[in-house]
Amino acid sequence: MEEIRVDMRKLTEHDMALYAKHDELLFKLNQTMPRTAEYMDILRELFDGRIGEDSFVRAPLAGAALDKVTIGNRVFINNNLLAMARGGIAIEDDVQIAANVQLLTNNHDPYERQILICKPILIKKGAWIGAGATITPGVTIGKYAIVGASAVVTHDVGDYEVVVGNPARVIKTLDAERFDEINSP
Repeated sequence: MEEIRVDMRKLTEHDMALYAKHDELLFKLNQTMPRTAEYMDILRELFDGRIGEDSFVRAPLAGAALDKVTIGNRVFINNNLLAMARGGIAIEDDVQIAANVQLLTNNHDPYERQILICKPILIKKGAWIGAGATITPGVTIGKYAIVGASAVVTHDVGDYEVVVGNPARVIKTLDAERFDEINSP
C-alpha cells in the first residue's frame, strides 16, 4: 500500500480554497433538514459527483479532504461520521456505516507533526461497519465483512469476516453462499 506524505505547511492556494469550501458545505449540511431537496443538493455538491445513486449520509458529518472520498450506490452512512480522507477513502456499493464511525487515513509524523503520513481505506461491497468503530490508515474491509461496534481495525479484514475488539480480531467467517442467495434475482 502506497504511503503519501503531506506537509500541511505547503498546501497550495487551490487546496486551501477547496478545504474552505468543504468547511462551508459541511456547516450548511449539518444545519439543513435531512432528506430535503436542499440537503441532497448540498450532499451532492460536497462529494462533487463521487456519491452513487440511492446513497445517503446523515448529518452531522465531519472530516477533511472530502474530495478524496468516493461513495458507491445504495450506501447508508449514519450520523457523526469522521472522515479524515487525505489518504483516500473508497466505499463500494451496498455498504452500511453506523453512527460515530471514524475513517482515519492519516496520522502525524511523530517528529514533524505538520507532516501527515497517509494511506487509503477501502470498504468493499456490502460491508457493515458497526457503531463507534475506528478504521485506521491503509486498511481494507472485505466484501460483506462486519466490523463490530467500537472495534479498532488496524489490519485488513477479509471477505465475509466478522471482527470485534481493540485491536479487532476475527471471531467468525460468514457463509458466502448465503449472500449469493440473497442477491440473486
